[in-house]
Amino acid sequence: MNIDLTIQLPDTVFSALRQSPPEFIQQMRLAAAVKWYELQMISQAKAAEIAGVNRYTFLEALARFQVSPFQITPEELLEELNRE
Repeated sequence: MNIDLTIQLPDTVFSALRQSPPEFIQQMRLAAAVKWYELQMISQAKAAEIAGVNRYTFLEALARFQVSPFQITPEELLEELNRE
């Protein structure tokens, strides 16, 4: 099931960013998904779904936004490695 939402924005937003409304909406979805992923609220798979892209494209977006694709701290990684 899909739900349609309406967001009202001033026309100047689109010209300021030099994007058409559909491009702007896609960028909003991607930015929200990246931020929610960064805050560890959602998984990579769910973030890609929210952004409307495949997982590979989402990983590329993480790099552009300078967000780590890993949701584990270096300390947690060392702890995990030491368990084995």
